[in-house]
Amino acid sequence: MILNENDINLEYIISELQNGEEKAFDFIFRRYYKALCAQAVSYVHDLDLAQSLVQECFIRLWEKRGEAHKIKKLSSYLLTMVRNRCIDYLRTAKVADNLKVRASVIVQLPNLEDETQAHEFEEQLILALATLPDRTRKAFEYSRFECLTYKEIAEKMGVSRKAVEALISRALVVLRRELSDFLIT
Repeated sequence: MILNENDINLEYIISELQNGEEKAFDFIFRRYYKALCAQAVSYVHDLDLAQSLVQECFIRLWEKRGEAHKIKKLSSYLLTMVRNRCIDYLRTAKVADNLKVRASVIVQLPNLEDETQAHEFEEQLILALATLPDRTRKAFEYSRFECLTYKEIAEKMGVSRKAVEALISRALVVLRRELSDFLIT
């Protein structure tokens, strides 16, 4: 692997990083940046995005430098940090894409007077759905977007019908609150 630590005194570098030495941080950045970007590209398939995600990881490394003494192997730590950041990004992007697709399926609501309001409603719906806990959001999406019955949802999620009722009830409470500007009272 490109990340080889055999020829540096890692303990010293980490100690200097922990003490806030920018030169130690700069050394780490220069040594690992390209390899970490290559790893990130393998996940996100976009060089600019990969560079941005790796830079976020380095910012986090600097912010958490006080805990640097916990790092046993710097290359593994950085690789794991970048991998996790890429996975988080992909997970978030996937949820947002799914919500956009599902929100676009919603028929024009009668109380929305024009396209601007419909677009605003769609954006608010996506944001509101994204705030729901995963299980609650999934139960709601199965019910409203896939038109599954509570029994089918319960089987699909491996929970009781009562649990599905509770999850959807929670989702509706949050959505009513978040979308109150669009609801007829």
